[in-house]
Amino acid sequence: MTVTYDETKFAEMLLFAARLLEDDHAGGATKLNKLLFFAEFAHVRQTGEPITGAEYQKLEWGPAPRRLLPVRDQLVRDGDAELVEEVNAFGYAQDRFRALREPRLDLFSADELETIRKVADELRGMNAAQVSALSHEELGWQMVDDGETIPYSSAYLREPEITPAVREHARRLVKELGRA
Repeated sequence: MTVTYDETKFAEMLLFAARLLEDDHAGGATKLNKLLFFAEFAHVRQTGEPITGAEYQKLEWGPAPRRLLPVRDQLVRDGDAELVEEVNAFGYAQDRFRALREPRLDLFSADELETIRKVADELRGMNAAQVSALSHEELGWQMVDDGETIPYSSAYLREPEITPAVREHARRLVKELGRA
């Protein structure tokens, strides 16, 4: 897979994701980071290509785009967005990135937009801690050290599904071997 980063498209994806999180009570910085990550990696699984090609790094609380802060800060300086600190429904302060203009959706394919919307819908109702915990289940995040880049190819790595039959067989084996 050849990955080419498109910073303009990444900035527009950031604005679009912020719009999708506007009415989400837990739509702060943590959820925004995870929405971007999950959308990029879900799109790789579906199509073989990321949406923007942004690099994601492993941080303690989960994956985050390397270029997030410079791009976010430029959007704020240009008057396209703002950073707001607000208290969420649980009484915790959270930093919110708010789009002040409509994102340029013409830069995205219909499939890319659908992936971003779908991921936002799947994360709806989850708080920052839950979304972070979910991101820690990603094998790509687990396989690299703090600060390292999470390879897009890791999107294809999945935990094997343990069916009830396999679970029962494993239980019997453990019981039998435990007596030996």
